[in-house]
Amino acid sequence: MLSPDEFRTDYPESELAEELPDSPVGSLRDIQYLYGKLYTLATTGGGEYAPYLTPDAAGDLIDTDDSLIVVRVDLSGDDPGLAADDRGPVWVTRYSDELVQKVAHCKFSAAAGIDHSVTHQAGRNSDPEKLARYAKERLTRWATNEVVQEAVETHEDGWVVKGLAELGENENALDEIEEALTTALGGESTTALLTVQVRLDADGEYQWPGDLDAFLAAMRARKLSKLVTKNKANDSSGDATDLVTGEATRTVGTSEDPQNYFLGKQLETFPGLDIEEAWRSHPISEDAAVTVMNAGTFVESCTYRTFGAKVYYLPYVWGRPSPENFRDLYTLLYNTVTEDDDLTPVERAYDNRETLFGDSELRFYVSAVMPHQMSRYDVFGETLNGRLLYPKALATEHNRLVEKSSAFRSDTDWTAPLPTHENWSLLAGDDGRLGSVSTGWYFYQTFAERDDEDADADDPRIKALVAVLGGESIPVETLLGEYVNRIVSEQTDEEIEGFPSFRVAGQFAQLCALATDELDLLTTDDEGKRPITREPTYEETIMEPPTDILAADGGHPAAAKLESFIEDTPALARDEDAPRNDQRRGAFLLGALVGEVGSYQGYREGRSTTLIDQFPVKSVTSARMRIER
Repeated sequence: MLSPDEFRTDYPESELAEELPDSPVGSLRDIQYLYGKLYTLATTGGGEYAPYLTPDAAGDLIDTDDSLIVVRVDLSGDDPGLAADDRGPVWVTRYSDELVQKVAHCKFSAAAGIDHSVTHQAGRNSDPEKLARYAKERLTRWATNEVVQEAVETHEDGWVVKGLAELGENENALDEIEEALTTALGGESTTALLTVQVRLDADGEYQWPGDLDAFLAAMRARKLSKLVTKNKANDSSGDATDLVTGEATRTVGTSEDPQNYFLGKQLETFPGLDIEEAWRSHPISEDAAVTVMNAGTFVESCTYRTFGAKVYYLPYVWGRPSPENFRDLYTLLYNTVTEDDDLTPVERAYDNRETLFGDSELRFYVSAVMPHQMSRYDVFGETLNGRLLYPKALATEHNRLVEKSSAFRSDTDWTAPLPTHENWSLLAGDDGRLGSVSTGWYFYQTFAERDDEDADADDPRIKALVAVLGGESIPVETLLGEYVNRIVSEQTDEEIEGFPSFRVAGQFAQLCALATDELDLLTTDDEGKRPITREPTYEETIMEPPTDILAADGGHPAAAKLESFIEDTPALARDEDAPRNDQRRGAFLLGALVGEVGSYQGYREGRSTTLIDQFPVKSVTSARMRIER
């Protein structure tokens, strides 16, 4: 794959503009097509057959011993035969970067079967007997394949492929191939590509598959045949408008997809789908379908796993991209593929924000899926509106709250209303907060724990994560329900002593951060709960406590601090339009009282059973506690 500098050198702006679409991204398919184009240009270059090649499929074999086995066929005489020169009928050599284009490999991902190209990738550490079978199949199986034969029937160089098939009928030639290969390997197993070289003229050189159009045309035909026959379809194709390019052309209906979203097996996605007519439901042209398949490397590099689900975070440029935007996008994708630093795509994009894309607006396709089995996924949520603004602003706002706001910090000798702890992530400034938000750890710390850590279709942790990444709102009812369940479970856990005050304080900090006006990530249809979704107005510094510490009426500066906290918290503040605030404030004050009395009983009186133990969270119900205006 070309480095970003090589990509910039090989593809000047004018050439890049011709190769890539000039229309705005409007769907996941557009992003996949763009990624596939960039990957193709960086690996196999341009041209008619470039999208059909898979140069990275055998990338781990490059520059390894005995990694390329070549059956050499002489077609220069009246009858096809094997090479009789010094190199012989079978040449075992090293696969190298210089040979990638020449062998023109096109991988077929199915576990059984042969690759689309005459070049075939053997399994790891195959023994000589198996490799000999694969070598002979270049002549007996690939060359005789029905699709291959049809493809070369009218091709001007079709006789080359037919010559291989004819030689495959010669048992003596097949035995010679097996003997020569076994001798060359010395009986040892190896991992290799197997291909052919052919000589067309008596005084000519032996040529590789990539040098001859007949091999490439047959390879293309074989790959295209698989796009219309998956899932037992006979021919899922027809003339329609390509949903990617907008051109009227032959479209296919059962092509592969890097994310397995649009496959014939997903009948729940397309109810009543007739596999043969799938091209009508999701028409994509042959070349576009193959280009989309090539997006796999870049798509997979922009994913990460959390809660057992796979999160896709695919960057693209909003609006009509320029060639410079394409170069920057390639740089970001290339770095994501090649750099091993455990950063999520969210963090990597943020780290590159000052050097890439200039004033262009970077957006992200965001989704989370749970793979149950091959080709069957549950998609938890998706949006094209993902932006760095949301997770980064949430991380920044949370850190600001716990580091500077009067709810958590005090500039006086008096403690702040809520506790902090340097070893408790949600209650301390965290340089890795962006990573915490993007991986879902941010919600894992506050939401109810599950017996099975893997997410399911209704898992609120995944829904909250996708919402934050995409700028969608989270129902405040979901948040509060998860908070309460987590607190209740920890109060009933015999291994956890006392009230989980740090957990509650962390949940409150999260609630406040999500409610920030800049993000507006909380929503509700309940007017009574609407104040909870509003941003609190805590100052970044608090006033000095009164000098008359003990007032004549028995007052105390803590009372002023408590009153200030209530008035700066929208869910508790006095508001004639929010009568439920009075009930909520009463419950809050009761909780504060229980907490203070319980602390006094525990620390000053040494009591083992305090008021907190007598009134745990789950016991505070409307039936046991009646608060009226």
